[in-house]
Amino acid sequence: MCGITGLFDGAGKRDFNLGLLKRMADAIAHRGPDADGFHTEAGVALAHRRLAIIDVAAGKQPMYTGDGRV
Repeated sequence: MCGITGLFDGAGKRDFNLGLLKRMADAIAHRGPDADGFHTEAGVALAHRRLAIIDVAAGKQPMYTGDGRV
């Protein structure tokens, strides 16, 4: 099973502490010990943990568009 965690500021102005986000991801490491990823921007901080069961070699996340913008 995988896991996702994050923080959200409805006003879209707050910058979140990356250390806090990493600790949150570490707290759910048992849900996905194979990989992790982080995304932060003003008002949003997301982290995920991956348990590689399907598409172990090529299923890396987060997924991005070809130009890496989205």
